[in-house]
Amino acid sequence: MQASPIPKYGVPEGVIGLTGPLRKPVPGTLPLRGDLAHIALAGTHLAAHYVVPSAIRTVAVTPLYLQPSASAAPNGTIDNGTDLELLDVQGDWAWITHGPDGPSGYVEVAKLNISP
Repeated sequence: MQASPIPKYGVPEGVIGLTGPLRKPVPGTLPLRGDLAHIALAGTHLAAHYVVPSAIRTVAVTPLYLQPSASAAPNGTIDNGTDLELLDVQGDWAWITHGPDGPSGYVEVAKLNISP
């Protein structure tokens, strides 16, 4: 079964830049890393690169981790059949989010239905 379509995300209009200090979000909340962020955050948060996510769905109940490692502390659980947004894949790990407002984290790729 394929994941439900995700909203169409685009680059914000106008000049994209920082207008003042921002409080760093708590890890696992917003889909934001130092090197990569969800495209919907381009107008409010600085990252080296922004990504338009792909729609995916879990195929098993899976822990959500803050780091791409099963030895990392879990930051919640995602139910089987949950529609998510895929941001990045690193080996056996996928960085995912529920949407631009989070939460975000890592799950094992084997627990996802990723279509080519």
